[in-house]
Order: sequence, then C-alpha cells, then structure tokens
Amino acid sequence: MKGPTKFNITSILNNQYKVNESLNAVRTSPTMVKAERKHVAVIGKRNVGKSSLVNAFLGQELCIVSEVAGTTTDPVQKAMELLPYGPIVLVDTAGIDDEGELGEKRISKTIKMIASADFAIVVLDARERISQKEWELFNYIAKINLPFVIAVNKIEFGVSPVLLTELKFLRATHFEISCSENVGIDALKSKVIRMLPQESGPPLISDLISQGDVIVLVVPIDLGAPKSRLILPQVQTIREALDEDTIVVVAKDKELRAVLYALKNPPDIVVTDSQAITRVAADVPDNVKLTTFSILMARHKGDLPFFVKGLKAVDSLQDGDKVLIAEACTHHEQADDIGRVKIPRWLRLHTKKNLEFVITSGGDFPDDLSGFKLVVHCGGCMLTRKAMQSRVKQAALVEVPVVNYGLLISYMHGAIPRVLLPFEDAAEEWNRIKV
Repeated sequence: MKGPTKFNITSILNNQYKVNESLNAVRTSPTMVKAERKHVAVIGKRNVGKSSLVNAFLGQELCIVSEVAGTTTDPVQKAMELLPYGPIVLVDTAGIDDEGELGEKRISKTIKMIASADFAIVVLDARERISQKEWELFNYIAKINLPFVIAVNKIEFGVSPVLLTELKFLRATHFEISCSENVGIDALKSKVIRMLPQESGPPLISDLISQGDVIVLVVPIDLGAPKSRLILPQVQTIREALDEDTIVVVAKDKELRAVLYALKNPPDIVVTDSQAITRVAADVPDNVKLTTFSILMARHKGDLPFFVKGLKAVDSLQDGDKVLIAEACTHHEQADDIGRVKIPRWLRLHTKKNLEFVITSGGDFPDDLSGFKLVVHCGGCMLTRKAMQSRVKQAALVEVPVVNYGLLISYMHGAIPRVLLPFEDAAEEWNRIKV
C-alpha cells in the first residue's frame, strides 16, 4: 500500500486528548454509565412507602415523601454503590393503582420500567392484605421472569395476619421493615445484594482480541459528534480493549490510510463508525477483521443474529409500509441526523419505495408494533441490556423484524457480510438468509 509522505501526528494527539477527556467523563459521570448498571425498581401501590424505602437505601432525602397518594408521578432514577455488590441504579416508580387518565399514563411508564429492570423490590403495606392490583403485579413479574423480593413496610403499626398467610401462599422472600424507624433495612439490602443477577451480556470486543493485538478505531468527527467527547460505544470499546492489554490507535476516517501506512504490521481488527464504512472498507486490507461500533453494540445489548435476520425484510418493503426508527436517547435534531434524516433517505433510495417513517426517542417505544413492517433501532448504548432485550422480544412476538442502525447502514452500503465475519453466529445467520 502506498502511503502519504507525512504522518499527521498533531491530529492524532488531538484525537488522543478527546479520548482521555471521554474516558475521564465516563469515570466521573454516573449518568454516562447508568445503562451498564443493574437497575432495581421499587414498585407497589401509592402510599406504601416506595419513596421512603429509596431514601432509606440511599441514606439521603432524594425522593419527596408525603401522605398524599400519588406524590411520585414519574420514575426517579439514582445511581448508587450498593456495597459489596457494586454500582446499581435505584428507581422509584409511580403507584400501580394510580387513577384517572393521567394515572394510566403513569402506570404505563411504571410497567415499562419494570419490564426493563434487572430486579424489583415490591413494597406492601403491613396493615393491608394483598389487593387485586398487587396480585396482577405479581403475575406480571412472574410472566417476565423478573427476580424480586417483597418489603412489608410500616410494621410499626402491626402486621396483618391475613397478609402473612397470603405471603406464605406466594412463596416469595419477604422482609418486614419500617422506613420511618429504620428497621429491617440492612437485612433487606443484604438480601438484595445476594439476589441481584451477576451475569452480564456478551462483551463488546474483548473476546475478539488478545494481549498485544493492535486495534484501530476509526472515529469521524462530524456534526453529530459531541463537543470535546467521544460517544459512549467508542469510549467503552477503548476501555474494554485496554483492559485486555491491547494497543489501541484512534484516528479519524481521513487519517486511516496514514495510520495503516505507519503501522509496521496490519492491525488485528479495525472498528469504525458505521457512517464511514464505505471509505474504511476500501482502505482496510481484506485479510484484516473489520466491523462497526454499532454492530459491536448490537451484540452487546441486543441479539445480533436476530438483527441479521431482519435484513431480509429490507428488500421486501413496499410503498406505504411503516418503518419505526427507534432511538434510545433524546437529542436535538441536526441537519445530518443519522436516525431522522440519513437512514430514512438511504432506505428510500435503496428500496425505491415511498415509505412512511415513525420516529421515537427515549422511553417512547410503542406498546403496539403490529402496524410496522420494520423496526430500525439505534445501538441502545443508553438502554440496559434487559431493556433492549425486552424490545427485541416485543417485536419477535408480533413477528416484526428488527435491524440495528449500523447493520442496516453496512448492508445498504455493501459492507455485508464483511463486517459480520468476526461473529460466527451472525455470519452463519447471513448465510442462511442470503437476502
């Protein structure tokens, strides 16, 4: 390969500064890493003491506590260290017995939060028997196979014998506590620590690399790039690669040829932003593994073979078909917004069809997907793996195909199957469907 005569070391150093700043941001900002923490939802009826329990767990008055039913209206999330387990996110939720039109919307948010949680603490009032709403809640928890523990609160007023009988029927672990008098909280914490799921999803890149490997990460800086920072999947990939004692080189796409020329040997793998896949694929030798950050994230958070299978639906789209563009985060739309502008344009050009696009962001994922012919989902870096898995299952139940941003972009730009070759199960799925 004939390389440029000058290696732009100043530009590389500037990129390294951005890498350092981004890594520091991840270390110091709980918001940035919430999606990687286990989420513990505190759920139950209004006025049973959910907010009081959250405050007791945290040791601070984060949540407003009142005798007025329905004080908590929206989920309140707080990152904390639950020692010796480690970092979690504790989530206070609205009551499952809320009333009225607004109450129904609050309950809907609570149900979505439960579906995406890794663990639940169900709070009951010690003086009352289990209500119909609470029985329905327990049935739903069983249906989604969510691990939970019961906190029987307000024992300072006595405990209903009927409630104790019902708890025996449930055969669920419960603790009798008093948030107002700080009784039983430590024992409940200890049980939560023992019951919290320990397993994590597939890694981002660690199983694809070995000590001493050279990893080249291609990071374009465009209008969508956050000022003075890298996006979360890029930072997480850097950190995971460094943890494996590899050598990580970060460069913009226009500097990739200079980097490859400067290296004594070809890199072991190149990972690029999806939007640069055409240029990068042309520069990277065929014998070097190549993939994208978005595809790494698809495997880490979602179901990569299922997303690959979803590619089969792309060329079957017809005029008038509805396509859902689902973003996990919220941001201001920009002139070249990937989800709101580029992907719809590329899909129309690729299919030559007049498609209808519906765009959602944050937690506004539709409850009913049956009207869509395709779901195009972002990488999900701001979602927990449980939340992304819940969305995938929701689509699978109504047989709506799902693809990931990076996977779809790579397909429409002719980079499939090359970017799938590092992943045996995804490559096999591609060979099965052969779009």
